Amino acid sequence: MNSPAPVYDESKIKTLSSLEHIRLRPGMYIGRLGNGSHPDDGIYILLKEVIDNGVDEFIMGAGKEIRIEVAEEGTVRVRDFGRGIPLGKLVECVSVINTGAKYNTDVFQFSVGLNGVGTKAVNALSRAFTVTSFRDGEFAKATFARGGLLEEERGESKEKNGTLVEFTPDPEMFPEYEFNRDFIRKRLKRYSYLNAGLRLKFDGDTFLSENGLLDLLEAEIKGTQLYAPIHFKTQAIEFAFSHTDGYGESYFSFVNGTYTNEGGTHLSAFREGILKGVNEFSGKKFDGEDVREGVVGAVAVKVKDPIFESQTKNKLGNTDIRADIVNAVREAVSAFLYKNTDLAAIIIDKIQHNARLRKELQHVRKEAKAKAKKVALKIPQLKDCKYHPAPDKPSPPDRENMIFLTEGQSASGSIVSARDPMTQAVFSLKGKPLNVLGQPMALLYKNDEMYSIMRALDIEDSVGRLRFDKIIIATDADVDGLHIRNLILTFFLHYFESLVKRGHIYILETPIFRVRNKEETVYCYSERERQEAEKRLAGRAKVRRPVEITRFKGLGEISPREFKQFIGADMRLKQVNIDTLSEVPRVLEFYMGKNTPARRDYIMEHLV
Repeated sequence: MNSPAPVYDESKIKTLSSLEHIRLRPGMYIGRLGNGSHPDDGIYILLKEVIDNGVDEFIMGAGKEIRIEVAEEGTVRVRDFGRGIPLGKLVECVSVINTGAKYNTDVFQFSVGLNGVGTKAVNALSRAFTVTSFRDGEFAKATFARGGLLEEERGESKEKNGTLVEFTPDPEMFPEYEFNRDFIRKRLKRYSYLNAGLRLKFDGDTFLSENGLLDLLEAEIKGTQLYAPIHFKTQAIEFAFSHTDGYGESYFSFVNGTYTNEGGTHLSAFREGILKGVNEFSGKKFDGEDVREGVVGAVAVKVKDPIFESQTKNKLGNTDIRADIVNAVREAVSAFLYKNTDLAAIIIDKIQHNARLRKELQHVRKEAKAKAKKVALKIPQLKDCKYHPAPDKPSPPDRENMIFLTEGQSASGSIVSARDPMTQAVFSLKGKPLNVLGQPMALLYKNDEMYSIMRALDIEDSVGRLRFDKIIIATDADVDGLHIRNLILTFFLHYFESLVKRGHIYILETPIFRVRNKEETVYCYSERERQEAEKRLAGRAKVRRPVEITRFKGLGEISPREFKQFIGADMRLKQVNIDTLSEVPRVLEFYMGKNTPARRDYIMEHLV
């Protein structure tokens, strides 16, 4: 018998305040919440929104310094030296949605925060939030808790003009969060590259760039570029690029001072502009893939009315700016090559080399596809999941899919039994993968294991077709497992560096020990955690309780029932990050190359 439908009348209709809505649906405003272990976690978005306001002031010619402090308990202070928020509108500017001067192009010509939400979201999602504005010898101060105004204050001040924002992220929204200071430094470095002359101070360090994106590129590819980077800058666009001997193409793209890690219109227009500029100079019709293979570039544009595909501003959607960017890049590249014929000769030689390799690779790829089709329609080592995002369209945080690259049948068996078949796929490696360092890419299509991995990920033709949001390396925590992990990382870093740079590659952390008594079971990920758990479970009484300790030698020893919690909501993942692109070949050569004596000496010196 069906139960009666719930009453639906006027009493059921709710009207939320704007700040209540932010707290109820934070993902709409800041993306993922997280705990600070990922650079896109919410606490960094809150910090970014506040710093953006100071950067906007600098862009408009007011204030050349921003000071950032993050206390151990998580309280953040950001002081800029811009014009300061108008004192009479201080409260509204940080608490009322769609309120702010950034709608007025006479005051802010180029701004990231055009939607009037940024600082309001910080206020609503903070346990404590205080904003103080200093203007011409006066100040106004407002204190909030979780978006609710507590008190206001006004008076005289000897402080320089500008704004001070202090906030503590709300532990109700961000439980057990912790700021990673390296993530903050990396973000501040990018701010400095994008705003030449802006001084950012944090933890005793000063981040300052004199040459903008040229400095960024030099830092990323130092020693690996084939020629001095091409650099161009106007008020509306700045770009720099050079070729390296690496595979694929890699870019850093920005809009109004913010990093757009998913690119967008400006990035695709920049790529097209490079192609057209080279072809215009050479009088040829080179293929885009040949022109851009090995390119590392950076592009930053200033747009009056940017349209982003999400509140977190990862991808630019404006289409009206495309033609202007293409033409600006085309003209600048062509003119530069005409003026620098020696450099132009290096580029043309690189493009022709790329074209020869591409044709050879096309033949190998065609043979590999034909061979795979004869053997089987499906990839034998793959247990696929049901949900896949569209190419180059990442899934929302609550629906991300992933693939586990596992070591052997026993480990994959446990994960397959414990996984969510909707969003979790498993690929079982047959043994130790090939060390591909220094090998031509054609080898990947001739090696069954490597080619099967590419097919499973759908990157055999283009990384843009990647079928998964996360690629998770899941190997045993022993010497063989670590070696296999390094071999897989070498595969991605050597040929598919962009997947690492875009944050797709992770390492699964699984427990090494299980410590339990009759009442409680604790899983430990290190020897220190094991000792702490053993001491706690044994108790402090004179008669200590018996404690059972199990050392997991491999993933296959963890039962599917136990494994379910390690790949569920509380899954521990370490994202694989690249400090600078130039570090990749050096690190790979040291750890995976043939420099055995140097590597042996390093191991002996650092042996604990």
